[in-house]
Amino acid sequence: MANFSKSNVPQFSVEVYQNEFLPEGGREVNAIVTVTSTGGGTSGGIPLAGASSSPSSVSSISSVSSVSPISSIPGQRTDAAVVVMVDCSGSMDYPPTKMRNARDATAAAIDTLRDGTAFAVVSGTHEAAEVYPGGGRLATADATTRARAKEALRRLSAGGGTAIGTWLRLADRLLGDADVSIRHGILLTDGRNEHETPEDLRAALDACAGRFTCDARGVGTDWEVKEVTGIASALLGTADIVADPSGLAADFTRMMENAMGKEVADVALRLWTPVGAEIAFVKQVAPTVEELTGRRTEAGPRAGDYPTGSWGDESRDYHVCVRVPEAGVGREMLAARASLVIPDPAGGTARPLAQGLVRAVWTDDMAASTSINPQIAHYTGQAELAHVIQQGLDARKSGDFDNATAKLGRAVQLAAASGNEDTAKLLAKVVDVVDAATGTVRLKARVTEADEMTLETRSTKTVRVKK
Repeated sequence: MANFSKSNVPQFSVEVYQNEFLPEGGREVNAIVTVTSTGGGTSGGIPLAGASSSPSSVSSISSVSSVSPISSIPGQRTDAAVVVMVDCSGSMDYPPTKMRNARDATAAAIDTLRDGTAFAVVSGTHEAAEVYPGGGRLATADATTRARAKEALRRLSAGGGTAIGTWLRLADRLLGDADVSIRHGILLTDGRNEHETPEDLRAALDACAGRFTCDARGVGTDWEVKEVTGIASALLGTADIVADPSGLAADFTRMMENAMGKEVADVALRLWTPVGAEIAFVKQVAPTVEELTGRRTEAGPRAGDYPTGSWGDESRDYHVCVRVPEAGVGREMLAARASLVIPDPAGGTARPLAQGLVRAVWTDDMAASTSINPQIAHYTGQAELAHVIQQGLDARKSGDFDNATAKLGRAVQLAAASGNEDTAKLLAKVVDVVDAATGTVRLKARVTEADEMTLETRSTKTVRVKK
């Protein structure tokens, strides 16, 4: 297990990969902003920035900047609170081993808690109930409270419906009372959210967004992929399928280890643009594709913050597109400044962690202005890969097999070209690959529900640029 000592405080750095050259009159500047945090305690299996390819010869890295360790930031704490939400609806008894595996997985997660971490366990049905410690409070992890929590888990039984929004709101109330910097939830469900409306769940997610992060897991195959991935997306966590309930304990342990490695919360990617320039879109593109454009909050004149959640020892990539005013050959400008900051909740000055610069230079050199930066080309393909997988699976479900074949064939082609071997293996369980290079495939006549749901759930996972 990783050493989660509080002396492990992260340092941040920002690298900007782009081709800064535009043709005369060109207006669109694209850049990949790589943010790396080191020294936080865990990488969660995500390769650091050094795993990326070397920069291209055409202005690949335009800027690199880092600042002091986060420990120097006044008032920033490194402790954490975690609430585990366990589905206890009636379907968790079919088969009975599912409930037992859920109890064992929660116990394994509790064993992984770092001493001093505040925690609670919530059972979820058509309503939410406190399992441990109760009384609207959190326990502090030590040998005694961990043992008592595991004893309380033995009383969990299946019965009732599913209203996930109520689970999240209870977790929010519990976490909101904790005087900590890292607030995290782990949510397990095995069924569809049938006992509240989609609007109720959306309202709960809106209320919880920015207050805590949450990893969501679907166990078995009777849950709705878009519900589980939507929860993780809204709360800046991870989503995955555990088709075989016997794999829950290992998965819960990994999630909790990752949560214990987080050392700094509420980090924002702040983008400043000069007069006449504007942000067209912002996407996280590694380790997963996540649209952030609509999550912007204004942060002063010509600046906006995009949430990134909590950080440990890890690296993430963001695709930023900026529209700049037209200019003639020989002109150059700062198109955007990308900063990693911790906003002040009271509205004061945010503390910068690192920054990088996005530039625009107009040229009549056709070779320079038409060269596509390899990072941008790669992640454009990865975003398309996630999109066509979703389109292909939706078409397959609706019976539009010609369109499903075309979309999933394109997905196979993109996965092969980018070296995304994990996604290629998942696709091969849904289609027979005739020629990966051309995207020629045949839909399989029989596909297990678990294989289809696994592909859909993991469709947004990306790989970094090959060396």
